[in-house]
Amino acid sequence: MSEIFEVNINENSRVPKYKQIVDSILNGIDAGEIKIGEKIPSINELSEACFLSRDTVEKAYKELRKRQIIESVKGKGYYISRINKSDVINIFFLINKPSTYKMMIYDYFVNAIGTKGNVEMYIYHCDETLFINALKRNLGGFDYYVVMPHFRDDQSKHTSSTQEVIDMIEKIPKNKLVMLDNTKPNISGEYGSVFQDFAQDIYNALKEGLEKIKKYDKIILVYPNKSVNPYPFRIVRGFEKFCNEFKFDYEILDAIYPDMELQDKDIFVTIQERDLVNLVKQIRQKNLKLGEDIGIISYNETPLKELLGITVITTDFKAMAESAAYMVLKNKKEQVNNVFKFIERESL
Repeated sequence: MSEIFEVNINENSRVPKYKQIVDSILNGIDAGEIKIGEKIPSINELSEACFLSRDTVEKAYKELRKRQIIESVKGKGYYISRINKSDVINIFFLINKPSTYKMMIYDYFVNAIGTKGNVEMYIYHCDETLFINALKRNLGGFDYYVVMPHFRDDQSKHTSSTQEVIDMIEKIPKNKLVMLDNTKPNISGEYGSVFQDFAQDIYNALKEGLEKIKKYDKIILVYPNKSVNPYPFRIVRGFEKFCNEFKFDYEILDAIYPDMELQDKDIFVTIQERDLVNLVKQIRQKNLKLGEDIGIISYNETPLKELLGITVITTDFKAMAESAAYMVLKNKKEQVNNVFKFIERESL
């Protein structure tokens, strides 16, 4: 490699320049042009050679250090991290659906593992057969198996597992198993688990927002009763517990329908994205004010909900992913009830 390796900066691109530096270095490593353990230019050297600000290069190097792609040696400079290929952990990552928040968990997990592991993702679309076949084909081929057990039964309703699923999971050595998002307590042995307690989590989150919710007359949960990717019915149980304990008038719908009979001082708890979108459209069409006439609480955080000011009740996806990565990297077998949060915004 030359003293200053090639960094491809496209001045016309909308991709931030620091990200272009990161991508150039990653591409150079993948192509074998930049070797593991090789020294790379200092921040000042790369800044001057590529006519970039020092802050831009520093931000790129900070990102690369965070991802454990490079490391700094005091008094010597920056080096591509030395990773012994035989020490890299191979991880089988099996998720039930490619939703925004499931992909967030995957991305956070990969970032937390960094260069210490190779993560291969598989998706089984809540289908029991696809889940079992994916594990059968890959059993014995990985150092760790991170799995999210959510399934669709014959009536398109949610189930955490079947006997066939349990039998398949039992074949995974428990010291190589991490159950994520959902868990099944009757799997034998000790294994890692980072899970949601769906009933208690929604109850606790709604209770946290109780004083704001009290300004509404009726609370409506929009829970899809049948779905290709169904949600645990324990969400409904926790919602009902909250409403009954605090004596709310409540209703459970399976969707937001066209031309809803919206009433002043209704508050909705939506789960699916399309129901949230349909509800917001109808609120605007009827010239109702969100957060005053009608309230909305949405299940599961996404960047778009944050941007739109939608109040959410959500598990902490970053904490879930990083806890799972910690168990893999440290070979821990802990049972962790993941953090669940109430985040108040303008829609309440």
